[in-house]
Amino acid sequence: MRFDALGANGNSIISTPNLDMMAEQGYNFENAYTAVPSCIPSRAALMTGLSQAHHGRVGYEDKIPWTYEKTLGSEFTNLGYQTEVIGKMHVYPERNRMGFEHVELHDGYLHAARKYDNPFGTQFENTDDYLSWFKEHKGNTVDLMDNGLDCNSWVARPWMYEEELHPTNWVVTKSIDFLKRHDPTVPFFLKMSFTRPHSPLDPPAYYFDMYMNLLKDMPEIHVGEWAKNIGLDEKYSTIATKGHYKKHELDRMRAGYYGAITHIDHQIGRFLIALKEHRMDKDTIILFLSDHGDQLGEHHLFRKAYPYQGSIHIPFIVYDPANILEGKKHKIAELVELQDVFPSLIDFATSSKVEGIDGMSVKPMLSDSAIKLRSYIHGEHSFGKDSSQYILTKDWKYIWFPVRGEEQLFHLKEDPHEKWDVSELEPNKTSKFRDILIHELKDREEGFVEDNHLVKLHETILSLSFLKNEGGVS
Repeated sequence: MRFDALGANGNSIISTPNLDMMAEQGYNFENAYTAVPSCIPSRAALMTGLSQAHHGRVGYEDKIPWTYEKTLGSEFTNLGYQTEVIGKMHVYPERNRMGFEHVELHDGYLHAARKYDNPFGTQFENTDDYLSWFKEHKGNTVDLMDNGLDCNSWVARPWMYEEELHPTNWVVTKSIDFLKRHDPTVPFFLKMSFTRPHSPLDPPAYYFDMYMNLLKDMPEIHVGEWAKNIGLDEKYSTIATKGHYKKHELDRMRAGYYGAITHIDHQIGRFLIALKEHRMDKDTIILFLSDHGDQLGEHHLFRKAYPYQGSIHIPFIVYDPANILEGKKHKIAELVELQDVFPSLIDFATSSKVEGIDGMSVKPMLSDSAIKLRSYIHGEHSFGKDSSQYILTKDWKYIWFPVRGEEQLFHLKEDPHEKWDVSELEPNKTSKFRDILIHELKDREEGFVEDNHLVKLHETILSLSFLKNEGGVS
C-alpha cells in the first residue's frame, strides 16, 4: 500500500474513513519508508528490527531459511504476551512461527509454494489456512486463482464469490475470533496481515464499482521527463514491471487497487467495533502500516522493487484512543523505517529497549516531533539491470543503478513526484550523496566500492552470503 493511497495523506478520491480517523486522532508519520521495497526483505526488517546489511535480504529470494535469534514475535512471547499472527508471514519454511505462539496463515498466491513437486510439508495446499477454510465453505474445487489473475498482475476484476469469503474479510473474522478466545489473564500482541492491496486486484464488486464510477476523477499518473521511453522495448505482459498500456486498462487497475484499500478500511472498522464490544478499545494500541508500495504505472513502472516513492513510501499510523502513550496527537515529519517497528512496539507496551538491533523506537517522537532518529535512509534492491541503491533525506533522493552505472537526483521538496532528474544540474549535491552511499557500501561483499569510488557491476545478488553459507543467521 502506497503512502498516498489514503485520504489523510492527500488523496482526493480514495475513501478511507477509518484510517483517516486513526491518522487524525493518532500519530501520522509522513516520512515512513521501507529500505528494500519488496515483500521478503521488508518483512525481514519488520520482524527483526535489522537493517538489510544485517538481516541479509537485499532482494526478493524465496526458500532462504529464517533463523533469526531475536524477533518481534519472540520478544513479545518472552515478555509474557499471548502472540498471534493472522494472515501473511512470507517466511521459510512456510509454517515458521518466527517466535509467535500461533499463526493462522495466508500468504496469498506464492509461486514458490505453488509447485506440486515441493515436499509435502511446504506445499501450498498443506500450509495455507485460509485456503483450507475457503474450501470448507465453497468445496474442494475452489482455489486462489479461479479468477485467472496472477498475483503480480495489473489486471483487475471484482471478487467472484461472496464478500464474506474474501481473504480481507477472513483476516478480520479470524482476528475477532482471537478476541473471543484469547487468555484474559495476560496481554496480547496480534499481528493482522492483509494480503491486499497486493495483486490480484479483486475487491468485492461494491468496492470495485465505487471507483469504476469515479474514473473521470482519478488523479494523474505521473511520468517523469526522464521516463518517457521506459518500457517501450518491453513485451506485452499481464505481470509487467514496466511498459506503456492503454488508459482504460490502467483505470481498471487503479479502480481495483483503490477498491481493495477501501475494502480493507471498512474491515478495519469492523475490527475496531469488535474491540469496543470486548471493552478492549481503551487498552489497545494499534500500529497500521504496509510493507511496501506499488508503482501503479507511474514512470511507466509497475509493482515494486524500484527506488521511487510509489515503491518505498509507506503509511505508518499509530492509533492510541486512550492516550496510553501520553503523547500529543499530530503529524510527524522526521524519517522512520520498517526496522523501527519492532523496538517501537516493545517500547509502547513495556517502556523497555531492545538490545542488539538496528531499529530505534519512535516513542519519543510522539511527544516531541522535532526528535530525529536519523538524517538519511540507505535503501536498495537487487533487481537485475534495474538494481538500485539510494540515499534519502526528507528533501532529497539520490539513486545509483550499479548494473547500468547511472545516477539520478530528485529534489523531493520541490518535485515530490520525481519528474525531474537534477543530478547533472546539482553536481555538488550529487557528489555529497554519492559519498554517503560509498560510506554505506564500502565493506559490502558485492564489491560496490573500490578506491573510494562506486564500481559498475555485471550483476547483483539477492541475499547476502551469510544467509546461505550458514543456512540463516543467529
